[in-house]
Amino acid sequence: MPFSAMIEELERRRERAMAMGGPEKLEKRRGQGILNARERVDHLVDPGSFIESGLYATSARPEMREKTPGDGKVCGFALVNGREVGVISNDFTVLGASSAVINQKKVKHVKDVANKRGFPVIFLGETSGARMPDRMGAPGRAIVGQDGAEYQRLRTAPWTSALLGSCFGHSAWYACLSDFVVMRKGATLAVASHRVAEKAIGRSITSEELGGWKMHTKVSGLVDVAVDTDQEALDMTKRFLSYMPTHCNEAPPRYPVPLGSDDKCKNILDLLPESRSQVYDVQKIIDAIVDVGSRFELKAGFGRAIVTTLARLDGSTVGIIANNPIQKGGALDVDACNKVVSFLVLCDSFNIPVIFMVDVPGFLIGLEGEMRGAPGRIINWVNALSQVTVPKITIIMRKSYGKAYLNMGGGKNSDEVACWPTADLGFVDPVVGVNILHGLKEEDDPERFRKLANDIAQDSSVWGLAALYETQSVIDPRDTRTYLIRTLKVHSMRLTNGVGKHLLSNWPTTF
Repeated sequence: MPFSAMIEELERRRERAMAMGGPEKLEKRRGQGILNARERVDHLVDPGSFIESGLYATSARPEMREKTPGDGKVCGFALVNGREVGVISNDFTVLGASSAVINQKKVKHVKDVANKRGFPVIFLGETSGARMPDRMGAPGRAIVGQDGAEYQRLRTAPWTSALLGSCFGHSAWYACLSDFVVMRKGATLAVASHRVAEKAIGRSITSEELGGWKMHTKVSGLVDVAVDTDQEALDMTKRFLSYMPTHCNEAPPRYPVPLGSDDKCKNILDLLPESRSQVYDVQKIIDAIVDVGSRFELKAGFGRAIVTTLARLDGSTVGIIANNPIQKGGALDVDACNKVVSFLVLCDSFNIPVIFMVDVPGFLIGLEGEMRGAPGRIINWVNALSQVTVPKITIIMRKSYGKAYLNMGGGKNSDEVACWPTADLGFVDPVVGVNILHGLKEEDDPERFRKLANDIAQDSSVWGLAALYETQSVIDPRDTRTYLIRTLKVHSMRLTNGVGKHLLSNWPTTF
């Protein structure tokens, strides 16, 4: 056969590259129930769609070329649910997928093509950090920082990260730049390993304490969702992307409306307690309004007094920000502020209308919040909200007190404000108001106290707001789904084919 020697050489090199770190390392991972870098790509993408870029790349150091197939990163382009994506999958079996000159060229190429052509990038993280000795000394400094835009996020298209093992350096940085982060339990996200951290802080610390899933879903807020397996993490990534447009200059995709989606809202009054002081789980309210099975909550364990969730209404993607009275009575803390700003940036960057579901007693007041910069976080939220250019619809269910009235879309901070008849628009709870205004406690004069509290409550009723045209509608809660679907059609961005101005597209990715 003509050129047989060359074809044989091509196949030999291909087999070597596909062997990755060797059979022993690959078998060890199988025994642990962990997918390797190529198996992750296979599970993620549509069958037969992956085009690899840099299969034959190796380390720039001559003595390491035979030990670095693919230089530790599997990169390329593929389809996910029929749409183009860029994929960067770290191969931990090759020098811990450590970052070096050649594999960073591969990563840069995938990112650049995705940004230029307009499609998402998916990072499958598992890295040991920077490669030594490549980064040591003055020559190592000449490697770092050669791309001034390496960590620039302008949100041309969505980025997602799946944290699937030890994620230091490269995988940590790109997770912090991503719009969605899913973590397999047992993985670690940190600046450096626990062994390095132990030397720095002078005490023992585990990987879980340093950067495990509980810390990042509940304390730092850097991780949106934690799951048990690689496969679940990859499936979560695909589900997140189903709510997103391919790029910022198109509207999100529409999906068929599941049967029964109009039924639950008819019983929504059964989910709302008659007593204003009784708590409830707002997620049940959301489920009664949105398309069946479409709620996809982000950062569920972080800033729990507020819910930020993607969902679908009549087949279209929406972002919902809802106070949750079952957590801290719905009072907003610093974590809740950071969580909402992150979500507003996501929605505005990718043309997703925002719906506020309001039952908020105000901001959580106290020493800890002030020490963490609560005033700045509160204003950061309103600043971001003022720059959101996608449709904003507010539903005031019960309380909407104080400054939080504005943060939760009150007044002109939304395009439309609708209230349920149960809405209460006071500055504070009437009971607290009597004490502040009159210095009176209920036990001092129960009859006068009740009269003054009733006067304050009447002045804060929904009808006073409606009379001033500070709310455009007062609706039966059972009509909320119908109202939102119809109102979002009124406010659809026809002049731009559903595309906003993206004023928040270069907002910092973490706070």
